[in-house]
Amino acid sequence: MASSALIEKLEAIIEIKASPEQFHDMLANKPHHLHHACSDKIQGCDLLEGQWGKVGSIIRWRLVLQGKAKAGKDTIEAIDPDKKSITFRKLEAEILTEYKSFVYMIQASPKNEGSGSLVHLTFEYEKLHHGIAQPQFLQQFMVDVCKEIDAYLTRQN
Repeated sequence: MASSALIEKLEAIIEIKASPEQFHDMLANKPHHLHHACSDKIQGCDLLEGQWGKVGSIIRWRLVLQGKAKAGKDTIEAIDPDKKSITFRKLEAEILTEYKSFVYMIQASPKNEGSGSLVHLTFEYEKLHHGIAQPQFLQQFMVDVCKEIDAYLTRQN
């Protein structure tokens, strides 16, 4: 992203019980299963081009965001299996009516003590103008999704 006063970053860290490997595998290789973990937020995920877990693949998301059904397309911009991170770039979404570009990274790393992980969410975006607010609603949505994925991955069978 170019240097500009309209480019901003928003971050969050979530503590989860799942391992970094479990969490990353779900996001990178099985995003089409996310609706099982948080059906009230993610209604579906379709692979439009490429392969699950591969850079350059294009995914269509069907979400419920702020109480409304939404759809959008993302491309997988980067995946680092060693760092357990995945980066998406918005290609088509309602949010792009306010932001020139929107990239988000999700990285799971082991906690320093005990089991579980820390999930680091990073949103980098360029606003179309100064009057646009930070996308805190999207940050909260992703925090909630991460918690629900964790509950799904660590539930007792």
